[in-house]
Amino acid sequence: MQSKTVRLFAVSVLLMATPASAEMSTESVTVTGSRDAYHDFSQTFAAETHVTGKMARWEHHICPIVVGQNAKYTAFITQHIKYVALAAGAPVNTEASCAPNIEIVFTTTPQALIDTVSEKQSDYLGYFTSSAQQKELATVTRPIQAWYATETTDRKGRIHPDTGRTLNIGNRITNLSSLANGNSDILNNAPGQSLTDLPPFYASDGNHLNDGIHTGFRHILIVLDSTKLGGQEIVPLTDYISMLALSQINSLDACQGLPSIVNRMARDCRHEPENSLTMYDLAYLQGLYHMTTGRNMVAQRSEIGDLMTDRLEKQK
Repeated sequence: MQSKTVRLFAVSVLLMATPASAEMSTESVTVTGSRDAYHDFSQTFAAETHVTGKMARWEHHICPIVVGQNAKYTAFITQHIKYVALAAGAPVNTEASCAPNIEIVFTTTPQALIDTVSEKQSDYLGYFTSSAQQKELATVTRPIQAWYATETTDRKGRIHPDTGRTLNIGNRITNLSSLANGNSDILNNAPGQSLTDLPPFYASDGNHLNDGIHTGFRHILIVLDSTKLGGQEIVPLTDYISMLALSQINSLDACQGLPSIVNRMARDCRHEPENSLTMYDLAYLQGLYHMTTGRNMVAQRSEIGDLMTDRLEKQK
């Protein structure tokens, strides 16, 4: 495995807008990697989604909002996430006022906040099929925690929210047995018919390697417990938030094999904490946002590993 020391800017040269109180500095880091190491990283980093078993990424233009911070830090965190997204190749909403789909909340009462979300907007918690799973999802266990609502798009472009609950989609079926005969009209809303909810239908190419069905983020909620963030510097904290806002990580407590900002708050990691997004983090995000979305999880991970190799080997 080759190793050499390089000069790495905090998020790369393009992450240039920083308030005076949160200056970015260059870090001298040791770059250690190989094709196998990059593929190992891509194999374990991301979580698979419940409906498709694939990786999720943003297909809508991102619109982050920050609550519970002063105006200076709110602006910095919001813009920083957008810069990381642009570096990764993720779509970014540039409108001055857009509908937020990434909500970052600093609060001293995170559990009370999530209890309210669970009661009023349970879709924001993500996928669950029972009240027990909902309760587990709605339990705050970390100083920084994220909840992911996803959606699945089939090859015809039809989008369905990923949910384990019954959806009242207004489908009326005269006779359930007519389904077997192919005579039902599930779009007929004539009065007097029974109301029945059906699972969504996904149009597929039928290819096991790439079936044309893909998963995207619908909403991400990131909650930070302000009482447990003492001593955290704004740049590494915002880089950590950026990774949560652009990718769904398999385990925030697992220690990644390559230097990563997510190791900073991993309980099982004894590595020296990173002070910024690393080149491996950025290469991973670039791989995620340039991969073929319809492929299965194995192929997606392999493609990201190849894309990481291409980008990182050029830096040696």
